[in-house]
Amino acid sequence: MKILCIHAHFDDYEFVAGGTFELLRKLHGEDFRARVLICTDGSAGHQSMPLEETAKRRFAEQTKSAKVGGYEFEHLRLPNGEAPREACLRVSVDLLAGLWKSIRAFEPDYIFCPPIASDPLAGMHVDHVAVAQAVREVAYMINVPHAFLKEYPADPAKSEQVKVPVILNSYDHYQFGQNSHDLAVNVESEFDLIAREAWCHESQIMEWLPWVGRHKMPVPKSFDDWKEILRERYLIQNRQLGFKSKQAFEVFAVTAWGEVPTYEQIESDFGPLLTRKFSHMKKLRYRLARWRSEPS
Repeated sequence: MKILCIHAHFDDYEFVAGGTFELLRKLHGEDFRARVLICTDGSAGHQSMPLEETAKRRFAEQTKSAKVGGYEFEHLRLPNGEAPREACLRVSVDLLAGLWKSIRAFEPDYIFCPPIASDPLAGMHVDHVAVAQAVREVAYMINVPHAFLKEYPADPAKSEQVKVPVILNSYDHYQFGQNSHDLAVNVESEFDLIAREAWCHESQIMEWLPWVGRHKMPVPKSFDDWKEILRERYLIQNRQLGFKSKQAFEVFAVTAWGEVPTYEQIESDFGPLLTRKFSHMKKLRYRLARWRSEPS
């Protein structure tokens, strides 16, 4: 199994999918491969450092997190070789082309990405929404080999067919609980790993996030203190989702953006990880059958 997690920022992955990735690794063993694709340059995420210095520091932090988490890290490049600018990301032909190239090169079985904000009253981060919308828009083009030949010239007579992945939405804290979900994964057993991965992003959890204020996050005094702060973040998410639990969960929604899976496929690949009490499998079974024009 190959999993690709596509996110806007350095540090997004750790807060929404790090535990699930590790549980999938344990479930599938040596057959499991994980990659995280970050879609902005990281330059805007600090209150006092110059843009270029911020970008370099955050790239190094994500590289360190990848070593801790044992996943591959890729920084998205546009056709001109540059990384998209942070804080003002928009869906463009170049962004779609860059995603198309990276997805086709890796051929994941599953993509995890942010959700689109469907409620106009919900909060949002422009970069998160742009990544979600871009993944949705490029999904059909993944197995269209001539879609971006102008951006990436190649011999049109030597087209390769590639796998179209199943695309899942992860949770987005900026929407304050307005995300729908199908799958709820208890990641309590991986809480320490998640904390260590996130701890690599020192510029964010020690400096930027406490300063920006939206996250109501104090400056952690130590790693143990950081774990308490992270615990509270999961408790807030549980309250937003209506989960009566003090354990850590990650939640995901199955989309029809890419390949539409069978219910049996989702059960086979994720079933052992799911907390049935907080998952919505009956609704998912009906929705997948409808999408696939099968009897529900």
